[in-house]
Amino acid sequence: MLLTAGTLTATAPGARADGARTETPVASTSPVTGVTETVVRVKVPLPESAGPRPAACDWLSYLRYRSADRPGAAADADRILIAQPGILEGAGAFDSVARNTVARAAEQGAHIEFWALDRRSNCLEDRTGIASGDQHTAVDYYYRGKQVDGRTFGGYAENGQLGWMAKLGIEQTVRDQYDLLAAELPDQTQRKRKVLCGGHSLGGVITGYFAAADFDGNRATTTDAGYNQCAGYFALDTTVSTSLADLSGNLPDDTNLPDVGLGYGVVQAGLDSGVLSRTLSAPVLLNPETMTLLGIAGLGALDDLDGEADLPGYLPSNLNIEATHRFLFAKDTAAFLSGSPAVKDFRLTNGAVLGALLDDNSVPLAFLQTSVGFFDGGPIADKSFPAANGSDRQPGLYGTAYKAVPDRPKGPLYTWRNYDRVGDPDDPGYRSADGTPFTGPGAEVTDVRQLARSLAEQPLDFTEQYFPTKLVTDIQLSGSPQVKKLVVHPDGLKANPVLTVLAGEGLLAGRVPAELHPVVADGYQHLDVLTATAEQNNGRPEPVSTSLAGFARSPR
Repeated sequence: MLLTAGTLTATAPGARADGARTETPVASTSPVTGVTETVVRVKVPLPESAGPRPAACDWLSYLRYRSADRPGAAADADRILIAQPGILEGAGAFDSVARNTVARAAEQGAHIEFWALDRRSNCLEDRTGIASGDQHTAVDYYYRGKQVDGRTFGGYAENGQLGWMAKLGIEQTVRDQYDLLAAELPDQTQRKRKVLCGGHSLGGVITGYFAAADFDGNRATTTDAGYNQCAGYFALDTTVSTSLADLSGNLPDDTNLPDVGLGYGVVQAGLDSGVLSRTLSAPVLLNPETMTLLGIAGLGALDDLDGEADLPGYLPSNLNIEATHRFLFAKDTAAFLSGSPAVKDFRLTNGAVLGALLDDNSVPLAFLQTSVGFFDGGPIADKSFPAANGSDRQPGLYGTAYKAVPDRPKGPLYTWRNYDRVGDPDDPGYRSADGTPFTGPGAEVTDVRQLARSLAEQPLDFTEQYFPTKLVTDIQLSGSPQVKKLVVHPDGLKANPVLTVLAGEGLLAGRVPAELHPVVADGYQHLDVLTATAEQNNGRPEPVSTSLAGFARSPR
């Protein structure tokens, strides 16, 4: 890719050549009916200067959702929402909000589409084990070298194999979105009239760079400008901007993100040489191996939510998995250091395992939290590791919800009380040691069954195993000349109407300027804006999809 005078000048050779596009139906058990889902792949090769990479990485992929009773051509839709994922997030994470939005718009007489984008680097993921539909088969495939459909897992890619990812920064990311849009909707006037550009979390920042970008190398011509590919913008627990400042707390301190004080040139040289990791990861939870566990846990919950789980004992023991288990399930520092009691010492249902991995009352990382219910079936204790409930360290990185953990190893079977059963007459109403209720019906919005379906049933992953380090370092170094010159049309960020939807308990709670007139989804955590169910406990329409559908009908 050539960088000239601050404009994005590469083109996508042969993006619509014969055999350069596939579209495959996706079977779904979603209760939201009347929505058709397909997975679309479009060949948009990287320039040869990117270096050796798997052939799959010369394709871009997205999940396409549309009304089942309307024509298949995207150009016939009233509106198309195209969504950029956040950090460590894949297209599958948008499944619930996409379905809910398309269905809600159809109820209002509008035919819209929702395109959930996968980043190019997701080409490295192998979904074979998850796609088997069986939890034990998936574990055997990813961890024991057993074949599925004649295929053997090739292992997780190492830094030395990922030289081509050293260039996957904000420039390539917005170029990929532009090339995909141009391939799928060749008429720029249609794009300008019908497409709404947006995203979740980091996706709002990517949308900001897209809006300000120039794609033909001539800033005087503006039909190619990013803002002229969109009729409006939407931001899901984020803002449309070119700064990471609003997303503080989005990553833990122990990721391998390089010190941006080094400067753009030094960071780029480190990525090119492999001295710096080309993908973002952390020792526990946030790496390809452990993120694969989320899909495997989803399989168990999807198959038998209330059945007793054997996953903790069936998984092989290694340092990575053991450290992750301790981080998630340790009651306090002593339990984390000793490893006792271990998660396999507790009797848990498949639903309780999944809830413990992603619920806001369990997982101590705010950007991974959903509100899917609470533990049930036995005594519960405060989880004081890595931060005590109610402490100053609790918000931000760890989230505002009090954390809890089962308290009787080798005792009762701990079950999972789904979001819509919290507050029922048989709810024990668990409380923290200081008397604070752990949760209530107003703070639970996501159905654990549908979360499991999004994790295990999608052809494109819910998570992102290989997030390009350069994408974050570029944005963190937004003041450097190399990145500043990508913002060719800064007024593009305000050239179109914007819908901002915030999670009431999310990363930006109380921090977004009032002039943005945000829609606030009360009780929602950061991921809930994507995963919330259409049927809410308060009996009102789900606010995120309702707002998106309304915006799609009339963004101006």
